[in-house]
Order: sequence, then structure tokens, then C-alpha cells
Amino acid sequence: MEDILDLYARPYDPTRPVVCFDESPYQLVEETRQPLPVEPGHPRRYDYEYRRMGSCNLFMTLQPAAGWRHVDVTDQRTKQDFAYQMQDLVDVHFPDAVVVVVVLDNLNTHSPSALYETFAPAEARRILRKLEFHFTPKHASWLNMVEIEFSVLSRQCTGGRIPTTELLQHQIDVWQTDRNTRYASIKWQFSVTDARDKMQSLYPSISS
Repeated sequence: MEDILDLYARPYDPTRPVVCFDESPYQLVEETRQPLPVEPGHPRRYDYEYRRMGSCNLFMTLQPAAGWRHVDVTDQRTKQDFAYQMQDLVDVHFPDAVVVVVVLDNLNTHSPSALYETFAPAEARRILRKLEFHFTPKHASWLNMVEIEFSVLSRQCTGGRIPTTELLQHQIDVWQTDRNTRYASIKWQFSVTDARDKMQSLYPSISS
């Protein structure tokens, strides 16, 4: 826990960006009847019936200190999908970084071995040399700031009924472009000092 909190307290350094990474399932839903349009005194009205159109996955990368985020819609979240996300971190999103510091949880796909199962050894090693993984404690994924951003995404963009991955990606692209343009950030206020004060029961008792 303190390791993650120390990362969040670091000054912004573009050569060593701290990014938070996670994924989330998403249910695609289609309307069975067209919603009624907005009228004076009435919001847009939806029928309670809908049609399930399958599910997909959302990968999100968040750089809190820069107010930047990126979301990819994928069909699934396998080890190979994770490996390609890490390749994009190094080659597409942060090509000039010395190392990309990645905060992520303990999902079984989140491992260096995923890259060796996807790429040739030389390529896997090239990517991993530029990545520094920091894992949240078990049952403490709330320490990953990207979970807050997923909540914002749900409230502002993906809370309605979206039937296709193409439309979902389009709506997310519009949303993230707006937030990135405004450098929308998360006001994280939980520090190591706060943790030691508020979570004393989690620390071992050492007598002097």
C-alpha cells in the first residue's frame, strides 16, 4: 500500500510516467423499441425491455499527473490482449519514456510471462525493460486510481444502452478527447501518513 501511495506523491516526470492500468467488462445492449424523444417537462423515455448483444472488455490507461487517459474496446481480456496493451504503452503512448511505471492489480493475466507467451523472447524482453510493475495489495484494488476513472466513464459516457463495440469505442473516444483536452484530473488525497493514521490496525504492533 505504501509503495503505491509513494508513487502517487512523486513529482511529475515525463521520462518516468506513472500510469494506472485496469480492465472492466461491458455488456452491449440494444433497444427493442425506440426511446420517446425529449418533450417540454419530460426527459427522454426508454422502454424497460432491451436485447443483450453480447459483452466486450474495456482496457483503460490513466496517467493521473498529466490528466490523460486512453481506453481500448476489445472482444476479450486474455494474456495476449494484456501483452499488446503493454506494447502500446511502450511504443505508442510513451515512446520517449525511460521507463513506464505501471500500477495494476493481481489479476492472473497481469504478469511478465504474458508477454513471453505473446511475443518472441527478444521482443518480450525489449518491452519489459521499459516497464516497472507495482501491484496493489490483494483486496485493495481501490488503491488503483483508474477505478475512479472507470466510475466517471460509466456516469458520463457508457451508462446508457450501446449495442455495438464500434459505437461504444466512438462514444468513449469523444469522452476521453474532451477529458484529455481539459486535463481532467483526480484529486487523490490519501497519503502514507493518512494510511498509518487511519489504518493502524493493519500495521504490526511493535513495542519499543
